[in-house]
Amino acid sequence: MSDEVTFDIQAAHRHFSTECFNRAWDLIEKEDRTVEEEEEMLNLSLASLWHWTKRPDCTSKERSLGYWQVSRIYAITGRPKEASWYAEKCLEVTEDSELPPFYLGYAYEALARAAMADRDRRAAVEYVAKAREIARQEENEEDRQSLLDDLATIM
Repeated sequence: MSDEVTFDIQAAHRHFSTECFNRAWDLIEKEDRTVEEEEEMLNLSLASLWHWTKRPDCTSKERSLGYWQVSRIYAITGRPKEASWYAEKCLEVTEDSELPPFYLGYAYEALARAAMADRDRRAAVEYVAKAREIARQEENEEDRQSLLDDLATIM
């Protein structure tokens, strides 16, 4: 058995980073997921994040989005500790970057969803308020409205 790679590894990372993210997103939006689809959704999101971290063009933006998506999936599948961990990673990478307010707002949105998954309404309310405050700083109207619309679905 040979360990020789016969394909372009970077092309594979480019393909799977986005393909897995988009397939996970399709499952997030699906209303009636099976247990198997929830497991697939999580695995796709983790795979997307991993493939992004192997790309030379991976920036804080991609890491922020990846951590956010994994956190959201853990929250909607009822795993608050994992959701919180990835939400904190999202906040950390976003705060340490020069990303637009949209990304920081979504880091707080992730923290709010994780708090709700943990039945900590007080913390969720605080995180939603922080995210709304940040949304007011977002200059792009479409991004601002997307964040506000997602925040409205938390409680």
